[in-house]
Amino acid sequence: MATATATAISRLAVLAPVPSPSAPGRRRASGRFSAASRPRSLSAVSRGHVLCLAASAPASSTEAGQDRLQKVPITNIRNFCIIAHIDHGKSTLADKLLEMTGTVQKRDMKQQFLDNMDLERERGITIKLQAARMRYVMNNEPYCLNLIDTPGHVDFSYEVSRSLAACEGALLVVDASQGVEAQTLANVYLALESNLEIIPVLNKIDLPGAEPDRIAQEIEEIIGLDCSNAIRCSAKEGIGITEILDAIVTKVPPPQDTLKNPLRALIFDSYYDPYRGVIVYFRVIDGSIKKGDKICFMANKKEYVADEIGVLSPNQMEADELHAGEVGYLSASIRSVADARVGDTITHFAKRAESALPGYSEATPMVFCGLFPLEADQFEELREALGKLQLNDAALKFEPESSSAMGFGFRCGFLGLLHMEIVQERLEREYNLNLIITAPSVVYRVNCANNETVECSNPSLLPEAGKRRSIEEPYVKIELLTPKDYIGPIMELGQERRGEFKEMNYITESRAKLIYMLPLAEMVGDFFDQLKSRSKGYASMEYAVVGYRESDLVKLDIQINGEPVEALSTIVHREKAYTVGRALTQKLKELIPRQMFKIPIQACIGAKVIASEALSAIRKDVLSKCYGGDISRKKKLLKKQAEGKKRMKAIGRVEVPQEAFMAVLKLEKEVL
Repeated sequence: MATATATAISRLAVLAPVPSPSAPGRRRASGRFSAASRPRSLSAVSRGHVLCLAASAPASSTEAGQDRLQKVPITNIRNFCIIAHIDHGKSTLADKLLEMTGTVQKRDMKQQFLDNMDLERERGITIKLQAARMRYVMNNEPYCLNLIDTPGHVDFSYEVSRSLAACEGALLVVDASQGVEAQTLANVYLALESNLEIIPVLNKIDLPGAEPDRIAQEIEEIIGLDCSNAIRCSAKEGIGITEILDAIVTKVPPPQDTLKNPLRALIFDSYYDPYRGVIVYFRVIDGSIKKGDKICFMANKKEYVADEIGVLSPNQMEADELHAGEVGYLSASIRSVADARVGDTITHFAKRAESALPGYSEATPMVFCGLFPLEADQFEELREALGKLQLNDAALKFEPESSSAMGFGFRCGFLGLLHMEIVQERLEREYNLNLIITAPSVVYRVNCANNETVECSNPSLLPEAGKRRSIEEPYVKIELLTPKDYIGPIMELGQERRGEFKEMNYITESRAKLIYMLPLAEMVGDFFDQLKSRSKGYASMEYAVVGYRESDLVKLDIQINGEPVEALSTIVHREKAYTVGRALTQKLKELIPRQMFKIPIQACIGAKVIASEALSAIRKDVLSKCYGGDISRKKKLLKKQAEGKKRMKAIGRVEVPQEAFMAVLKLEKEVL
């Protein structure tokens, strides 16, 4: 009996909570129990012993955190990222890796742990890359695994490319029921360009519709990767996670041993903290960095002292030193957002490196729109917010712009429509701004009569018709992957959007790949929504800009009472000009308040009116006092009223309300 009790005590010692100072059973200074807490049985005494034992037990989570800070040889460091198409289980797999390695305790675990923005959780997508340091023991040998979780949507491919530059290997996650998708291919090509070791992983094998054998064959046929040893897992159920960790250790090569070289660290991400300034995420390529070192950013020659360095695990944990191959963060009281840019190289002030790291190629914006504050006095707040957001999102570009209708704002460039939506929502949520967003547009090239070429992203900047010879618009090569049942509707969509059909290949018996050459302007509208709608959500797409082509494009102006409204001007293809013009004039007729005179609303191409509506005048009944008499009296009164209306129209101005602009901009997004 005594042995059983002792065994029970030893088991409970690990699980029992640490007692509070006022817990029952705690001894007084005299060494006796108080009357209220005097034990009545052996079980009570056992519980008292359990509490004492638990009080001396170490805090396991703290120890685990310190374990991750322990140094390992550079040969035991593995830097890898997870790449996949959207919704193939990247974030779920990252969660399970963090849980299995003890990086995050089970009680602290939540879905999409690395997705720390509310926006990411609401939409169920990854927007920002996130880094996490894990410790894994294999064959009694500790390894340091640096994971970077990446987005899966085509609009955030710049985030993926930056992640790949900080890694030596990549887990290619493919849904065992859906197979290879468009973004899967795009991410694989990015990884191959970076010379990464790719480990194929077939996820979601627990689903009833999973076909891992067929998907493995599909990967071999389409991508060319050897999938004979592809890992089959279910991140949700925890199947195959240990095999993935073992494969990372055995297959991903360690970083190069360049510890003795001068410090060179690549900045792959950063964000602005209102209390600590700019926080920089970096990968040490050469040398080492210590807390308190005087550092220099090689691009702009700015000097700072490293007040705090540490690792991301996934929360920030301070460290005294980081060596070549390690990934960490740096705080140096950097207040100017322009001083620490993504792609810059960090080096020591005293012992500088001879040359900077290659960094990243500049992101090329594909979609442009105007951002204007609803309140004019928020312009400076918007400028500051865009600067801070650009620090965290290097693909965002902006420049000041003014509009006669909406005042001062910014012309912003994005990688795609989703990127535009995310930036808008982040500005409104994180910086409490109320914004007006104009219809998305692309950059056109205008060949002028004097043989100059002008780039134009805003219709108001387009040269006059007499000064231009032609207008060129950007074209994209778009690859559409779809089940064979939806080929017809998708080809119909391509033809409607002025697409030029190139080829169609059956990548498997049931899936086809369609390739179109499409004007980018036709794709920035609702093309993606239509694609998903016509394929019931099964089709996916990937695109790349291939160059400019000359097209029959015209500037569509809106005139209200004979005055052009620049804010409502658009550049459209001649074939769509009438449809767009008719929709805009009809909408404006509903929204503009009536005046004391007649208001013509016209859509024009140059001097030619292609669509017109008229807003009738508010009229006083001047004949109400005429109960009879000669008709000439009535005619005289009506003529006098008409002359007054004519004078009013000549000198009157029509103020277009803000609500009308908002509604028309929304309409432009639908019809363009």
